[in-house]
Amino acid sequence: MAEYKYTPDSFKSDQQVKWCAGCGDHAVLNAVQRALPEVADALDKPHEKFVFVSGIGCSSRFIYYMRTFGFHTIHGRAAAVATGVKVANPDLSVWVCTGDGDSLAIGGNHFIHALRRNVDLNIILFNNEIYGLTKGQYSPTTKLGTVTKTSPYGTVEHPFNPGELAIGAKGTFFARTVDAEVMLTKELLVEAAKHRGTSVVEALVNCMIFNNKTHASFAADKATRAEHTITLRHGEKMLFGANRDKGLVLEGLKLKVVTVGEDGYTLDHILTHDAHTEDTTLHYMLASMKYPEYPVALGIIRSVSQPNYDTEVEKQVESVKEASPIKCMDDLLNSGETWILP
Repeated sequence: MAEYKYTPDSFKSDQQVKWCAGCGDHAVLNAVQRALPEVADALDKPHEKFVFVSGIGCSSRFIYYMRTFGFHTIHGRAAAVATGVKVANPDLSVWVCTGDGDSLAIGGNHFIHALRRNVDLNIILFNNEIYGLTKGQYSPTTKLGTVTKTSPYGTVEHPFNPGELAIGAKGTFFARTVDAEVMLTKELLVEAAKHRGTSVVEALVNCMIFNNKTHASFAADKATRAEHTITLRHGEKMLFGANRDKGLVLEGLKLKVVTVGEDGYTLDHILTHDAHTEDTTLHYMLASMKYPEYPVALGIIRSVSQPNYDTEVEKQVESVKEASPIKCMDDLLNSGETWILP
């Protein structure tokens, strides 16, 4: 157990937070700063072992508000730079702060390959379904038909679902939260940090200026969230609603929302969440659920254990070094063909 003890203030920088008033990013920042003391204790890591990496976008200002090491990189490249940081120094706890535009458009390639490699990174994906920093263009997650600065008659593009992408790329950890649920966000971030491999926590955040209330249909207030979202926890029944009387069952190859006590459905019929199963089928279905047909899934949807890239690279390097006859510079200079000049 670590001897050092941190508080949220230990991770707050002296910089003024410059997001718009009411922006959901404030709540995520609060949750991260609350989570890191617990993460430091759980992982036995001192303050100087934390690194935050960002790309470009409103969320990418995050690193300036954290009293940690940080890299503000270029658009879409945060995951690539973070991979280099982690492989070069596997002992670091490396966090990526990115938005739906930064990571799923220009950075989409880096996003899916970080997941494929299972690099031990913690990716916080802020999803407000808009390009906020550049003043309101539609993004890869903007709902079909939304009127924006670059789609004045409504976008005709079908949006990405970050959960579907993460699980489709064989991601080993995917969770989802909403900005108003600070304690849930904190809980998910702590579990993401403990996970060995790429963790993705999608934070559904509100942009007051350019895409206000985009998540309001299911996340407007506590009462709405109780009825229109489901918080999944491993080993627990998939129940939701203010009275916890609604649940999910699997009929054929499709999920169905039912009410316990109606139409012959009992608690025994309700699915039990298994976040740890290797099979991605149900995880993908849960991540894909959309309101109003289904509740939006929050919590840890998938968390499985697989070898991670940085550990495997470190093991390979040590193995090659052990087998190599070259142990020092003299060995290198005298290896291969040599000549003695008269």
